[in-house]
Amino acid sequence: MMRLLKIVAVLAALAAGVVAAVRLLRSPRQSPADAQGAEAQGARAGGADTKRWLFGIAGLFAVLGFGGFLVAVSGIIPIKASSGHWAITAWFLNFSKERSVATHTLGLEAPSLDEPGLVLKGAGHYDTGCRPCHGSPALPQPRIAWQMTPPPPYLPPEIPGWEPEELFYIVKHGIKFTGMPAWPALQRDDEVWAVVAFLRRFPALDAEEYRQLAQGEAAPSGEAEPLPDLVGPEKVPRAITTSCARCHGVNGLGRGMGAFPKLAGQTPAYLDLSLQAYARGARHSGIMQPIAAGLNQEEMRELARYYASLQEPAPSLPPQDTTLAIERGKAIADRGIPNQRVPACVPCHGPGAPRRNPIYPELAGQYADYLLLQLRLFKQEHRGGTAYAHLMRPVTNRMTLEQMRDVALYYASLPAARERPAR
Repeated sequence: MMRLLKIVAVLAALAAGVVAAVRLLRSPRQSPADAQGAEAQGARAGGADTKRWLFGIAGLFAVLGFGGFLVAVSGIIPIKASSGHWAITAWFLNFSKERSVATHTLGLEAPSLDEPGLVLKGAGHYDTGCRPCHGSPALPQPRIAWQMTPPPPYLPPEIPGWEPEELFYIVKHGIKFTGMPAWPALQRDDEVWAVVAFLRRFPALDAEEYRQLAQGEAAPSGEAEPLPDLVGPEKVPRAITTSCARCHGVNGLGRGMGAFPKLAGQTPAYLDLSLQAYARGARHSGIMQPIAAGLNQEEMRELARYYASLQEPAPSLPPQDTTLAIERGKAIADRGIPNQRVPACVPCHGPGAPRRNPIYPELAGQYADYLLLQLRLFKQEHRGGTAYAHLMRPVTNRMTLEQMRDVALYYASLPAARERPAR
Protein backbone atom coordinates (compact mmCIF):
# COMPACT_ATOMS: atom_id res chain seq x y z
CA MET A 1 0.00 0.00 0.00
CA MET A 2 2.80 2.39 0.93
CA ARG A 3 4.53 1.62 -2.38
CA LEU A 4 1.36 2.51 -4.31
CA LEU A 5 0.99 5.77 -2.38
CA LYS A 6 4.59 6.73 -3.26
CA ILE A 7 3.94 6.12 -6.94
CA VAL A 8 0.75 8.20 -6.83
CA ALA A 9 2.62 11.02 -5.08
CA VAL A 10 5.35 11.00 -7.73
CA LEU A 11 2.84 11.11 -10.56
CA ALA A 12 0.98 13.96 -8.86
CA ALA A 13 4.21 15.94 -8.54
CA LEU A 14 4.94 15.30 -12.21
CA ALA A 15 1.48 16.53 -13.21
CA ALA A 16 1.89 19.65 -11.09
CA GLY A 17 5.22 20.39 -12.78
CA VAL A 18 3.68 20.10 -16.23
CA VAL A 19 0.85 22.47 -15.25
CA ALA A 20 3.39 24.98 -13.96
CA ALA A 21 5.32 24.79 -17.23
CA VAL A 22 2.18 25.40 -19.26
CA ARG A 23 1.31 28.45 -17.16
CA LEU A 24 4.83 29.76 -17.63
CA LEU A 25 4.52 29.52 -21.40
CA ARG A 26 1.16 31.31 -21.56
CA SER A 27 1.40 34.95 -22.56
CA PRO A 28 -1.01 37.48 -20.95
CA ARG A 29 -3.77 38.85 -23.17
CA GLN A 30 -3.26 42.35 -24.38
CA SER A 31 -5.88 45.12 -24.83
CA PRO A 32 -5.85 47.33 -27.98
CA ALA A 33 -4.14 50.09 -26.01
CA ASP A 34 -1.53 47.69 -24.78
CA ALA A 35 -0.99 46.49 -28.35
CA GLN A 36 -0.42 50.09 -29.53
CA GLY A 37 2.01 50.63 -26.69
CA ALA A 38 3.83 47.48 -27.53
CA GLU A 39 4.08 48.55 -31.18
CA ALA A 40 5.58 51.86 -30.06
CA GLN A 41 8.15 50.11 -27.95
CA GLY A 42 9.29 48.14 -31.06
CA ALA A 43 12.36 46.00 -30.81
CA ARG A 44 12.53 46.19 -26.99
CA ALA A 45 9.16 44.50 -26.59
CA GLY A 46 10.04 41.89 -29.23
CA GLY A 47 13.27 41.11 -27.38
CA ALA A 48 11.44 40.69 -24.09
CA ASP A 49 8.91 38.37 -25.73
CA THR A 50 11.69 36.20 -27.23
CA LYS A 51 13.45 36.03 -23.88
CA ARG A 52 10.19 34.95 -22.20
CA TRP A 53 9.77 32.12 -24.73
CA LEU A 54 13.37 30.95 -24.27
CA PHE A 55 12.96 30.87 -20.52
CA GLY A 56 9.70 29.03 -20.97
CA ILE A 57 11.23 26.36 -23.21
CA ALA A 58 14.15 25.96 -20.80
CA GLY A 59 11.70 25.62 -17.95
CA LEU A 60 9.73 22.99 -19.84
CA PHE A 61 12.84 20.89 -20.43
CA ALA A 62 13.82 21.27 -16.79
CA VAL A 63 10.38 20.08 -15.70
CA LEU A 64 10.48 17.14 -18.11
CA GLY A 65 13.94 16.20 -16.91
CA PHE A 66 12.90 16.43 -13.28
CA GLY A 67 9.76 14.47 -14.09
CA GLY A 68 11.86 11.74 -15.69
CA PHE A 69 14.00 11.64 -12.57
CA LEU A 70 10.91 11.28 -10.39
CA VAL A 71 9.64 8.44 -12.58
CA ALA A 72 12.98 6.65 -12.20
CA VAL A 73 12.93 7.20 -8.44
CA SER A 74 9.43 5.74 -8.25
CA GLY A 75 10.72 2.43 -9.62
CA ILE A 76 7.75 1.93 -11.93
CA ILE A 77 10.01 1.34 -14.95
CA PRO A 78 10.72 -2.42 -15.22
CA ILE A 79 14.34 -3.45 -15.83
CA LYS A 80 13.62 -7.17 -16.12
CA ALA A 81 15.08 -8.84 -19.19
CA SER A 82 12.13 -11.22 -19.30
CA SER A 83 9.83 -8.41 -20.46
CA GLY A 84 11.82 -7.61 -23.59
CA HIS A 85 11.66 -4.22 -25.34
CA TRP A 86 8.60 -2.43 -26.63
CA ALA A 87 8.47 -2.54 -30.41
CA ILE A 88 9.18 1.19 -30.71
CA THR A 89 12.11 0.89 -28.28
CA ALA A 90 13.62 -1.98 -30.27
CA TRP A 91 13.18 -0.02 -33.51
CA PHE A 92 14.78 3.11 -32.08
CA LEU A 93 17.77 1.24 -30.64
CA ASN A 94 18.37 -0.68 -33.89
CA PHE A 95 18.02 2.47 -35.98
CA SER A 96 20.47 4.32 -33.73
CA LYS A 97 22.92 1.41 -33.88
CA GLU A 98 22.84 1.24 -37.67
CA ARG A 99 23.35 4.99 -38.07
CA SER A 100 26.17 5.07 -35.52
CA VAL A 101 28.04 2.19 -37.16
CA ALA A 102 27.59 3.70 -40.62
CA THR A 103 28.94 7.07 -39.46
CA HIS A 104 31.94 5.70 -37.56
CA THR A 105 33.08 3.48 -40.44
CA LEU A 106 33.30 6.28 -42.99
CA GLY A 107 36.74 6.11 -44.59
CA LEU A 108 37.54 2.66 -43.18
CA GLU A 109 38.75 0.17 -45.78
CA ALA A 110 38.83 -3.60 -45.32
CA PRO A 111 41.95 -5.58 -46.24
CA SER A 112 41.76 -8.74 -48.33
CA LEU A 113 39.68 -11.23 -46.33
CA ASP A 114 39.86 -14.30 -48.56
CA GLU A 115 43.08 -15.80 -47.15
CA PRO A 116 42.30 -19.28 -45.72
CA GLY A 117 44.56 -18.73 -42.72
CA LEU A 118 42.68 -15.58 -41.77
CA VAL A 119 39.34 -17.39 -41.95
CA LEU A 120 40.73 -20.25 -39.86
CA LYS A 121 41.98 -17.92 -37.16
CA GLY A 122 38.63 -16.15 -36.95
CA ALA A 123 36.75 -19.44 -36.79
CA GLY A 124 38.83 -20.61 -33.82
CA HIS A 125 38.02 -17.51 -31.82
CA TYR A 126 34.35 -17.47 -32.79
CA ASP A 127 33.94 -20.98 -31.41
CA THR A 128 35.41 -20.07 -28.03
CA GLY A 129 34.35 -16.44 -27.63
CA CYS A 130 31.21 -15.88 -29.71
CA ARG A 131 29.39 -19.21 -30.10
CA PRO A 132 28.06 -19.32 -26.49
CA CYS A 133 25.86 -16.30 -27.28
CA HIS A 134 25.45 -16.24 -31.07
CA GLY A 135 25.22 -19.98 -31.64
CA SER A 136 26.42 -22.30 -34.38
CA PRO A 137 24.74 -24.40 -37.09
CA ALA A 138 24.37 -27.21 -34.54
CA LEU A 139 22.69 -24.90 -31.97
CA PRO A 140 21.50 -21.62 -33.52
CA GLN A 141 19.94 -20.23 -30.36
CA PRO A 142 21.76 -21.03 -27.09
CA ARG A 143 19.09 -21.25 -24.41
CA ILE A 144 20.64 -18.99 -21.77
CA ALA A 145 21.77 -16.23 -24.12
CA TRP A 146 18.38 -16.22 -25.82
CA GLN A 147 16.85 -14.87 -22.60
CA MET A 148 18.90 -11.69 -22.78
CA THR A 149 17.35 -8.37 -23.80
CA PRO A 150 17.99 -7.89 -26.60
CA PRO A 151 18.76 -11.54 -27.43
CA PRO A 152 22.04 -12.06 -29.34
CA PRO A 153 21.05 -12.85 -32.93
CA TYR A 154 22.04 -15.98 -34.81
CA LEU A 155 24.46 -14.35 -37.22
CA PRO A 156 24.21 -16.13 -40.63
CA PRO A 157 20.91 -14.41 -41.57
CA GLU A 158 22.21 -11.05 -40.30
CA ILE A 159 25.71 -10.91 -41.81
CA PRO A 160 24.71 -10.18 -45.44
CA GLY A 161 23.15 -6.91 -44.29
CA TRP A 162 26.47 -5.51 -43.04
CA GLU A 163 29.60 -4.39 -44.87
CA PRO A 164 32.96 -5.88 -43.75
CA GLU A 165 34.01 -2.51 -42.32
CA GLU A 166 30.82 -2.34 -40.26
CA LEU A 167 31.34 -5.86 -38.93
CA PHE A 168 34.89 -4.85 -37.98
CA TYR A 169 33.63 -1.86 -36.01
CA ILE A 170 31.05 -3.94 -34.13
CA VAL A 171 33.46 -6.79 -33.33
CA LYS A 172 36.21 -4.41 -32.20
CA HIS A 173 34.18 -1.97 -30.11
CA GLY A 174 31.14 -4.00 -29.03
CA ILE A 175 27.69 -2.48 -28.49
CA LYS A 176 26.59 -0.74 -25.31
CA PHE A 177 23.64 -2.07 -23.30
CA THR A 178 23.52 -5.37 -25.20
CA GLY A 179 26.12 -7.55 -23.47
CA MET A 180 28.30 -7.39 -26.62
CA PRO A 181 31.84 -6.71 -25.30
CA ALA A 182 34.65 -4.86 -27.01
CA TRP A 183 37.66 -6.82 -28.31
CA PRO A 184 39.89 -7.73 -25.32
CA ALA A 185 43.03 -6.33 -27.04
CA LEU A 186 42.15 -3.20 -29.00
CA GLN A 187 45.68 -3.06 -30.44
CA ARG A 188 45.10 -6.20 -32.50
CA ASP A 189 43.12 -5.11 -35.55
CA ASP A 190 44.55 -8.13 -37.38
CA GLU A 191 42.65 -10.47 -35.07
CA VAL A 192 39.42 -8.52 -35.48
CA TRP A 193 39.72 -8.70 -39.28
CA ALA A 194 40.24 -12.46 -38.92
CA VAL A 195 36.87 -12.75 -37.18
CA VAL A 196 35.29 -10.64 -39.94
CA ALA A 197 36.83 -12.96 -42.55
CA PHE A 198 35.20 -15.93 -40.83
CA LEU A 199 31.84 -14.18 -40.44
CA ARG A 200 31.69 -13.61 -44.19
CA ARG A 201 32.06 -17.36 -44.69
CA PHE A 202 29.73 -18.31 -41.84
CA PRO A 203 26.36 -18.16 -43.67
CA ALA A 204 27.46 -20.84 -46.16
CA LEU A 205 28.60 -23.40 -43.54
CA ASP A 206 26.64 -26.44 -42.39
CA ALA A 207 27.23 -28.05 -38.98
CA GLU A 208 30.05 -30.36 -40.09
CA GLU A 209 31.83 -27.69 -42.14
CA TYR A 210 31.64 -25.36 -39.18
CA ARG A 211 33.07 -28.00 -36.82
CA GLN A 212 35.97 -28.78 -39.13
CA LEU A 213 36.81 -25.12 -39.61
CA ALA A 214 36.40 -23.99 -36.01
CA GLN A 215 37.60 -27.05 -34.08
CA GLY A 216 39.82 -29.04 -36.40
CA GLU A 217 41.13 -32.19 -34.75
CA ALA A 218 39.88 -31.15 -31.31
CA ALA A 219 37.25 -33.46 -29.91
CA PRO A 220 33.71 -32.06 -30.19
CA SER A 221 32.39 -30.55 -27.00
CA GLY A 222 30.45 -33.05 -24.94
CA GLU A 223 32.11 -36.13 -26.41
CA ALA A 224 32.36 -38.92 -23.83
CA GLU A 225 35.84 -39.52 -22.41
CA PRO A 226 37.10 -42.68 -20.65
CA LEU A 227 37.59 -42.52 -16.91
CA PRO A 228 41.19 -41.60 -16.03
CA ASP A 229 41.47 -44.55 -13.61
CA LEU A 230 40.81 -46.96 -16.49
CA VAL A 231 43.28 -45.52 -18.99
CA GLY A 232 46.15 -44.70 -16.64
CA PRO A 233 48.06 -41.41 -16.46
CA GLU A 234 46.91 -38.71 -18.85
CA LYS A 235 49.38 -38.31 -21.73
CA VAL A 236 47.83 -35.17 -23.18
CA PRO A 237 46.90 -32.41 -20.69
CA ARG A 238 43.17 -31.83 -20.54
CA ALA A 239 43.57 -28.15 -21.48
CA ILE A 240 45.10 -29.30 -24.78
CA THR A 241 42.06 -31.33 -25.82
CA THR A 242 39.48 -28.84 -24.54
CA SER A 243 41.02 -25.61 -25.80
CA CYS A 244 44.54 -25.51 -27.27
CA ALA A 245 44.12 -28.23 -29.91
CA ARG A 246 41.46 -26.36 -31.89
CA CYS A 247 44.14 -23.84 -32.96
CA HIS A 248 47.58 -25.30 -32.23
CA GLY A 249 46.72 -28.97 -32.68
CA VAL A 250 47.47 -31.85 -30.34
CA ASN A 251 50.70 -32.27 -32.31
CA GLY A 252 51.62 -28.60 -31.82
CA LEU A 253 51.89 -27.84 -35.53
CA GLY A 254 49.29 -25.09 -35.74
CA ARG A 255 46.91 -26.91 -38.10
CA GLY A 256 49.31 -26.76 -41.02
CA MET A 257 49.25 -23.06 -41.92
CA GLY A 258 50.44 -19.73 -40.55
CA ALA A 259 47.20 -18.78 -38.84
CA PHE A 260 48.52 -20.27 -35.59
CA PRO A 261 52.17 -20.76 -34.59
CA LYS A 262 53.92 -24.08 -34.22
CA LEU A 263 54.48 -24.82 -30.55
CA ALA A 264 56.09 -28.24 -30.93
CA GLY A 265 59.72 -28.16 -29.84
CA GLN A 266 59.57 -24.60 -28.53
CA THR A 267 61.49 -23.90 -25.31
CA PRO A 268 59.35 -24.58 -22.22
CA ALA A 269 60.56 -21.37 -20.53
CA TYR A 270 59.37 -19.25 -23.46
CA LEU A 271 55.98 -20.99 -23.62
CA ASP A 272 55.43 -20.68 -19.88
CA LEU A 273 56.36 -17.01 -19.71
CA SER A 274 54.32 -16.24 -22.83
CA LEU A 275 51.21 -17.74 -21.24
CA GLN A 276 51.85 -15.66 -18.13
CA ALA A 277 52.24 -12.53 -20.27
CA TYR A 278 48.95 -13.23 -22.04
CA ALA A 279 47.18 -13.84 -18.73
CA ARG A 280 48.20 -10.50 -17.23
CA GLY A 281 47.62 -8.60 -20.49
CA ALA A 282 51.31 -7.82 -21.10
CA ARG A 283 51.16 -9.62 -24.45
CA HIS A 284 48.25 -8.37 -26.49
CA SER A 285 45.79 -10.80 -28.06
CA GLY A 286 42.03 -10.86 -27.88
CA ILE A 287 42.22 -14.56 -28.72
CA MET A 288 44.88 -15.74 -26.26
CA GLN A 289 44.37 -13.40 -23.29
CA PRO A 290 40.98 -14.82 -22.18
CA ILE A 291 42.25 -18.41 -22.57
CA ALA A 292 45.49 -17.85 -20.65
CA ALA A 293 43.67 -15.95 -17.91
CA GLY A 294 41.70 -19.13 -17.15
CA LEU A 295 44.83 -21.20 -16.49
CA ASN A 296 46.64 -21.52 -13.20
CA GLN A 297 50.44 -21.62 -12.87
CA GLU A 298 50.67 -25.40 -12.82
CA GLU A 299 48.50 -25.75 -15.91
CA MET A 300 50.69 -23.26 -17.76
CA ARG A 301 53.84 -25.20 -16.86
CA GLU A 302 52.17 -28.46 -17.85
CA LEU A 303 51.17 -27.11 -21.26
CA ALA A 304 54.65 -25.66 -21.80
CA ARG A 305 56.34 -28.98 -20.97
CA TYR A 306 53.97 -30.92 -23.22
CA TYR A 307 54.43 -28.82 -26.34
CA ALA A 308 58.17 -28.40 -25.74
CA SER A 309 58.55 -32.20 -25.65
CA LEU A 310 57.05 -32.72 -29.12
CA GLN A 311 59.24 -33.35 -32.15
CA GLU A 312 58.43 -31.13 -35.10
CA PRO A 313 58.91 -32.47 -38.64
CA ALA A 314 61.28 -31.03 -41.22
CA PRO A 315 59.85 -27.98 -43.01
CA SER A 316 58.55 -28.32 -46.53
CA LEU A 317 60.62 -27.04 -49.41
CA PRO A 318 60.00 -23.33 -50.07
CA PRO A 319 58.58 -22.20 -53.40
CA GLN A 320 61.11 -21.42 -56.10
CA ASP A 321 60.24 -17.72 -56.22
CA THR A 322 61.41 -17.25 -52.61
CA THR A 323 64.97 -18.54 -53.09
CA LEU A 324 66.53 -15.08 -53.37
CA ALA A 325 64.45 -13.78 -50.48
CA ILE A 326 65.67 -16.65 -48.30
CA GLU A 327 69.27 -15.88 -49.20
CA ARG A 328 68.76 -12.23 -48.26
CA GLY A 329 67.10 -13.31 -45.02
CA LYS A 330 70.04 -15.57 -44.18
CA ALA A 331 72.44 -12.67 -44.63
CA ILE A 332 70.41 -10.53 -42.25
CA ALA A 333 70.12 -13.34 -39.70
CA ASP A 334 73.87 -14.04 -39.81
CA ARG A 335 75.31 -10.52 -40.05
CA GLY A 336 72.47 -8.07 -39.44
CA ILE A 337 72.22 -4.83 -41.42
CA PRO A 338 75.09 -2.68 -40.10
CA ASN A 339 74.21 0.50 -42.02
CA GLN A 340 70.68 0.38 -40.48
CA ARG A 341 71.96 -0.60 -37.01
CA VAL A 342 70.06 -3.90 -37.18
CA PRO A 343 71.85 -6.65 -35.23
CA ALA A 344 72.14 -10.26 -36.34
CA CYS A 345 69.35 -12.65 -35.34
CA VAL A 346 71.44 -15.78 -34.79
CA PRO A 347 72.94 -14.91 -31.37
CA CYS A 348 69.45 -14.80 -29.83
CA HIS A 349 67.30 -17.03 -32.05
CA GLY A 350 69.74 -19.40 -33.72
CA PRO A 351 70.34 -21.57 -35.55
CA GLY A 352 73.28 -22.71 -33.49
CA ALA A 353 74.61 -20.63 -30.57
CA PRO A 354 73.79 -23.25 -27.90
CA ARG A 355 74.27 -20.87 -24.94
CA ARG A 356 71.27 -18.75 -25.88
CA ASN A 357 68.78 -17.45 -23.32
CA PRO A 358 66.03 -20.14 -23.10
CA ILE A 359 63.41 -17.40 -22.82
CA TYR A 360 64.14 -16.32 -26.40
CA PRO A 361 61.89 -18.24 -28.81
CA GLU A 362 63.09 -20.78 -31.36
CA LEU A 363 62.34 -19.54 -34.88
CA ALA A 364 63.61 -22.39 -37.07
CA GLY A 365 60.76 -24.05 -38.96
CA GLN A 366 58.13 -21.56 -37.79
CA TYR A 367 55.54 -20.37 -40.32
CA ALA A 368 56.74 -17.38 -42.34
CA ASP A 369 53.37 -15.65 -42.20
CA TYR A 370 53.31 -15.91 -38.41
CA LEU A 371 56.87 -14.60 -38.05
CA LEU A 372 56.17 -11.68 -40.38
CA LEU A 373 53.05 -10.78 -38.39
CA GLN A 374 55.01 -10.74 -35.13
CA LEU A 375 57.71 -8.51 -36.60
CA ARG A 376 55.09 -6.09 -37.89
CA LEU A 377 53.35 -6.04 -34.49
CA PHE A 378 56.68 -5.25 -32.81
CA LYS A 379 57.23 -2.40 -35.26
CA GLN A 380 53.74 -1.02 -34.56
CA GLU A 381 54.24 -1.54 -30.79
CA HIS A 382 51.05 -3.60 -30.71
CA ARG A 383 52.48 -6.96 -29.61
CA GLY A 384 53.76 -6.74 -26.05
CA GLY A 385 55.25 -9.91 -24.59
CA THR A 386 57.58 -11.08 -21.85
CA ALA A 387 60.10 -8.93 -20.00
CA TYR A 388 62.43 -9.20 -23.02
CA ALA A 389 59.96 -8.02 -25.67
CA HIS A 390 61.28 -4.46 -25.57
CA LEU A 391 64.53 -5.67 -27.16
CA MET A 392 62.75 -6.27 -30.46
CA ARG A 393 61.13 -2.86 -30.87
CA PRO A 394 64.20 -0.84 -31.92
CA VAL A 395 65.29 -3.68 -34.21
CA THR A 396 62.03 -3.81 -36.16
CA ASN A 397 61.77 -0.01 -36.26
CA ARG A 398 64.90 0.00 -38.45
CA MET A 399 63.76 -2.74 -40.83
CA THR A 400 61.65 -2.46 -43.96
CA LEU A 401 58.69 -4.73 -44.60
CA GLU A 402 60.64 -6.53 -47.34
CA GLN A 403 63.56 -7.19 -44.99
CA MET A 404 61.22 -8.59 -42.35
CA ARG A 405 59.63 -10.85 -44.95
CA ASP A 406 63.05 -12.11 -46.06
CA VAL A 407 64.03 -13.01 -42.50
CA ALA A 408 60.69 -14.73 -41.90
CA LEU A 409 61.09 -16.83 -45.07
CA TYR A 410 64.63 -17.79 -44.09
CA TYR A 411 63.70 -19.06 -40.63
CA ALA A 412 60.64 -20.86 -42.01
CA SER A 413 62.91 -22.77 -44.38
CA LEU A 414 65.14 -24.11 -41.58
CA PRO A 415 64.78 -27.56 -40.02
CA ALA A 416 64.52 -27.71 -36.25
CA ALA A 417 67.86 -28.66 -34.75
CA ARG A 418 67.40 -28.24 -31.01
CA GLU A 419 67.69 -31.14 -28.61
CA ARG A 420 64.24 -31.83 -27.17
CA PRO A 421 63.78 -31.94 -23.40
CA ALA A 422 62.74 -35.23 -21.83
CA ARG A 423 59.05 -35.46 -20.97
